[in-house]
Amino acid sequence: MSAPASWLKRLLVGRPFRSDTLGETLLPKWLALPIFASDPLSSVAYATQEILLILSIGGLAYLTLAPWIGLAVAVLLTVVVISYRQVVRAYPSGGGSYEVTARNLGRSAGLVVAGALMVDYIMTVAVSVSSGVDNIISAVPELNDHRLLLDVGFIVVLMAMNLRGLRESGRAFAAPTYLFIASVLLVIGTGFARVLAGHPPLAESAGYDIRAEQTGLTGLALVFLLLRSFSSGCTALTGVEAISNGVPAFRKPKALNAARTMTAMGAVAVVMFGGITALALISKVHIAENTCDLTGFAGNCETDPQRTVISQIGAAVFGGDHAILFYVLQAATALILILAANTAFNGFPLLASILAQDRYLPRQLHTRGDRLAFSNGIVALAGVAVLLIVAFDGSTTRLIQLYILGVFTSFTLCQAGMVRHWNRALAGTTDPRERRTAHRSRLINALGAALTAIVLVVVLITKFTHGAYLVVIAIPMLYGMMRAIHRHYTHVRDELLPDEESELLPSRVHAVVLVSTLHKPSQRAIAFARATRPDTLTAITVNVDDTDTRDLQRQWERRNMKIPLKVIESPYREITRPVVQYVTNIRRASPRDVVCVYIPEYVVGRWWENALHNQSSLRLKGRLLFEPGVMVTSVPWQLRSSSHRDFSRVRPLPGDTRRGVVAQRRN
Repeated sequence: MSAPASWLKRLLVGRPFRSDTLGETLLPKWLALPIFASDPLSSVAYATQEILLILSIGGLAYLTLAPWIGLAVAVLLTVVVISYRQVVRAYPSGGGSYEVTARNLGRSAGLVVAGALMVDYIMTVAVSVSSGVDNIISAVPELNDHRLLLDVGFIVVLMAMNLRGLRESGRAFAAPTYLFIASVLLVIGTGFARVLAGHPPLAESAGYDIRAEQTGLTGLALVFLLLRSFSSGCTALTGVEAISNGVPAFRKPKALNAARTMTAMGAVAVVMFGGITALALISKVHIAENTCDLTGFAGNCETDPQRTVISQIGAAVFGGDHAILFYVLQAATALILILAANTAFNGFPLLASILAQDRYLPRQLHTRGDRLAFSNGIVALAGVAVLLIVAFDGSTTRLIQLYILGVFTSFTLCQAGMVRHWNRALAGTTDPRERRTAHRSRLINALGAALTAIVLVVVLITKFTHGAYLVVIAIPMLYGMMRAIHRHYTHVRDELLPDEESELLPSRVHAVVLVSTLHKPSQRAIAFARATRPDTLTAITVNVDDTDTRDLQRQWERRNMKIPLKVIESPYREITRPVVQYVTNIRRASPRDVVCVYIPEYVVGRWWENALHNQSSLRLKGRLLFEPGVMVTSVPWQLRSSSHRDFSRVRPLPGDTRRGVVAQRRN
């Protein structure tokens, strides 16, 4: 890496960490909460809004059904949180839904869950960031024209912060998360205090009427509307499983701390979601999917965006959109929504690492970066999320239609796997206390599996034509890709198993040195080839210019070189093909022989110099590597331009001094 690139990397990411400092990045509960739970906590900013948006399709009359839908979502959230507490305790290694499903229902079911979770993590980033930008625009409408730029910019910032490592990203995200919790609880407390005082808050849209897209809904049509509204409200459950995936990041006792963090997350999320939903109905917030369906909307419905539900509640409770507390709420909401993507930036790379370790994803995703974060997974997640944001123009309403299908797929299979886990536990114990615990846990997970399966069917039916079909396509594609990667790794492993034939020595070793000009690099290559004592040693040159070739032959004879120089004719002025043909002929004459080709190469110090040197050698190496029984050796020659790059100085890394590691300088 060049010096400017290295400096920029260190500026953005920070200095590298030693591998033995991994334990120092483990998280206390107060830091783990904002890192792993910011997604479900932040969903209260848009879950209620999604319920009201769908109900408004039938007009204002159907908003009276919102409390029942909100109650159903809150009950489901509670059941799922309690169910995942069992997962944390039973599987503290951090695989979460993937590990539970793979161990109990088989690898195929595990890969379905893995594909669903990866889709969910990608959607979490896209939806959270776009919703956060929506709230920024609610406070500053002039930024509406820069929506996409803001979306992409926030994703890049999140990526950079996560590349710095868990602890640093956790500290950066802790304050906004707790500020959001405090702001929402203050809104709820103040709002209900005003209700008790006889002065309930009134939203700016309370006087708007909604032009119903569908009127007179009864029977199955009404049921479908309610189910669709419920499925949209279930976005409040996204990210609940992230803690079960991140158990290894907790301090000891890991499982207990993770379970307590999950309980705190569930309690806070239910309180905030219920409070916001109640205040939205009390303050008579009216919102529609299409702004032009709002009768009385102040502004141009074609260009001006609606204010979000939480911003309208904040303005109503705090006495207008110029109150300081209103801006505090909006800032906290925008921050938490954007930082909610951090749940995915921690969950996706960890899941990808586990899958890579099991050889279902490229091995590069299993490797930690120099800050002990799974850097490749973080960068991959950011890249795909940016593409999705651009493809859907940063529209939260359009993106959210692709949401939660993957969530409930993983929920259902995970809870079903846990039921089988407890069945095995019951079969393997006779202790009365353990059996009581297993029976209770199985009942909890069975209830969770049943409820999430029902919701999965509802989500699939109600959202399929609104964009969820893309997820239905994406999950099988990811499943097929992971199976193909695993099949490839398995074939390569079987192909490379050691055998007796591989230990046999070659009959002879033929050394071939490529020479274009008799100079120091070619002399070094010849000397190195001679030092290996091959059975035969030949220098070859390709005749692409008769004058140059004759000059080389005269220099060869004048210097009385100790090895023969063979000229290979090339009537079409090619270099690669004649050399490959020459080497192939040696191998064909004696298949048990080995040919070692020595190629002189320049080592340059400036990036643009690479375009001026080594192009022929690179092409030749790339072709020779496909020839069986042929080895390629690069013989480097450092040009003076490379001397300014000081690779000899070893800078001390963080913690080296206290560990007794002393920096050295090579002479």
